[in-house]
Amino acid sequence: MGWLYLIGAIIFEVFATSMMKMSNGLSQMLPTILMFAGYASSFTLLALALRTVEVSVAYAIWSALGIVLISIIGIIYFGESFSYQKVISIILILAGAISLKLCTN
Repeated sequence: MGWLYLIGAIIFEVFATSMMKMSNGLSQMLPTILMFAGYASSFTLLALALRTVEVSVAYAIWSALGIVLISIIGIIYFGESFSYQKVISIILILAGAISLKLCTN
């Protein structure tokens, strides 16, 4: 069940970060409210995940997948720049998170 909580936490974190971008510096009311709700949901689910998933693994996966997903959303949805250096960096982040998971019991 901890892994399901972690997946939910990642989804809400990516949603909240997207809303942060859309809030235009907290000047747009609805995206700002959704941002705070998303982060509250994300941290609640992350806390529940930590009941059964080691914090070093959970936080690494939460942050790594959050970075990867928001980078992809930034490029596709927000029109941010694309480069092969970004792709390589994302691959290295994923490799690190996967490696950390594989080295735990």
